[in-house]
Formats: sequence, C-alpha cells, structure tokens
Amino acid sequence: MSGKVGIVMGSDSDMPIMAKAAEILDELGVPYEMTIISAHREPDVFFEYAKSAEAKGFKVIIAGAGMAAHLPGMCAAIFPMPVIGIPMHTTSLGGRDSLYSIVQMPSGIPVATVAINGGANAGLLAAKILATSDDALLARLKDYSEKLKKQVEAKDAKLKEIGYKEYLNNK
Repeated sequence: MSGKVGIVMGSDSDMPIMAKAAEILDELGVPYEMTIISAHREPDVFFEYAKSAEAKGFKVIIAGAGMAAHLPGMCAAIFPMPVIGIPMHTTSLGGRDSLYSIVQMPSGIPVATVAINGGANAGLLAAKILATSDDALLARLKDYSEKLKKQVEAKDAKLKEIGYKEYLNNK
C-alpha cells in the first residue's frame, strides 16, 4: 500500500513506537506505507527506498532509529521533503544517544525531531505538515484536538466529583 507518509524503522524492535504514528495516521485518514530497513546492514536497499520515496508519492517520511540513529538523517540527506525523526529509547543511554544523533544534523540537512519514543507526535506532525495543503485533513486535525480537550474536561469533572484519593484508586 502506497501513501503520503513513509514510516521507516531500522528494526522490528521499534515497531511498538512506530505503530503509534501509524495509529494516529489511521485515525486521521492519512495513507502511509510502513517499512523495516537497516541503513547499516542493507545500505543499497535503504538508498533505493530514500531515492524512490518522492516518486512513490511520499510527502513526509517518519524515520525511527536508536543508538547511532542514522536512518532519519540519511533519509533527510536524500529525500527532498520533510523527515521526522523518532529517537528510540535505548538501554545503554536511555535514548539520549538516539536523540543527539537525530537533532545534531549538519546545516542544510534538517530533521524535525519528536521526543524519545514519540511515535504519536510524529504521526500528528506528519498530518499537520500535510494539512497545510489539505483542508479536509485540517478539519480532521481540529476535530482530533477537540476530542483531546473533551477527554481532559471529562477527567477534571471526574476529579471534582470523587476527589483525588478516589480518582487515584480508580485509575
């Protein structure tokens, strides 16, 4: 399935986080294609993916990576449109290694970066980028924001009704 967003990860261990981006895109009706490619273990496959992404119709790539985190930066070096990097949590350095590798891109090769394990926000950011030229998607994003607001209001109403001790016991 081809789509407007490419979601790419270096390992299937990243899938739980990358799935959060896909879930948001599903909810907002944004088509995507999800792929596992290792930039280090199969560089020829990676280069073909990044070079062909524009021709496939991708407008944004969401790339997740841990440790050296070269996947987002290399996508940005090749793909001419926005790339969103998701730094993955790592056991050795808690994801700071991934975060620094993604945000410290050289001048001229930007990668938008979300929080460590920030899959949902990556999906939302991709949708917001696409919504700059898609009024229907923009309307769905506004509805999504309204839904979030109503969820917070419902939680506050419950807190006021039962008090914080009971609230904590019922979570």
